[in-house]
Amino acid sequence: MRILRVNKNHFLPLIALFLGYTSNAQTAKINIDQDQKFEQLLNEKRKINSSITVNDRYKIQIFYGTNEEAKKTLASFRKEFRNIDGTIVYNNPTYKVWIGSFKTRIEAEKNLNDIKKKYPNALLIRPNK
Repeated sequence: MRILRVNKNHFLPLIALFLGYTSNAQTAKINIDQDQKFEQLLNEKRKINSSITVNDRYKIQIFYGTNEEAKKTLASFRKEFRNIDGTIVYNNPTYKVWIGSFKTRIEAEKNLNDIKKKYPNALLIRPNK
């Protein structure tokens, strides 16, 4: 009785042809229907994040220290200066309170003079520089 053997020279090109054919067979078109509320929520999140992100604008640092003291400082600042936004930034090992997002240095320095009356250690910073 004769045993048939598969010739490797014929078998490998067949496998390559089969795999190449099946990998191109999965093309589909997907349509995604999303709720309009989802887009509204994304826009709200973008507004909130734009005030928190570190960018090329000038900021004023009014405090650095522990987390509890930073929270107290930010709360008291918000009571006094309602028109200027502030945030707490953690930079190991301290917490910093940054306020404002000023486009120009002149605008930041005007606000810094007013803020230094209440927070004498306040300083002008530009986070990315």
